[in-house]
Amino acid sequence: MTTTVVELDADHVDALARFFADLPAGDLTFVKEDVGGPAAIRGWMRPGRQWLALDDGEVAGFVAVLPLHGWSDHVGEIRLVVHPRHRGAGLGRTLARHALLRALEQGLRKVVVEVVADQEALLGMFSGLGFTGEALLTDHVRDREGRLHDLVLLAHHVETTSAAMRAIGLEDEVAPG
Repeated sequence: MTTTVVELDADHVDALARFFADLPAGDLTFVKEDVGGPAAIRGWMRPGRQWLALDDGEVAGFVAVLPLHGWSDHVGEIRLVVHPRHRGAGLGRTLARHALLRALEQGLRKVVVEVVADQEALLGMFSGLGFTGEALLTDHVRDREGRLHDLVLLAHHVETTSAAMRAIGLEDEVAPG
């Protein structure tokens, strides 16, 4: 698999719409944006905030860093989705690292991600990138079948986490490459 990470632009909208349309319904439960087609996607596109993993022109994954507003404008939220056909090969980690690096370049001091508590592999991946648990929200997410799930809020405190990772020799975990 030859995968490249590119910034989302107008040329990718139709391919991204196909990506979201091809996701299992259960995965769509956890996508906050309206992914109901190209027009909806064009409505939430933001330059320098969203990227795609392309595998031979096909969208294999999507990641965004969305800065919060007002008194939390120093905080960014990562949104990450990898197509099931591309899971288990490190693509999620590649996209998460890419997003974290872009967040640091944007000057964000804290980066958060919301993960459904039973997604253990995802929790482990973000923990390996220096994210730590900040909150557990019980029964916070309702899936399409009406079942409730706990939500974990993970955070990467840029200055604290970077210093700690350097101290134990893990700074390469979030370095480009």
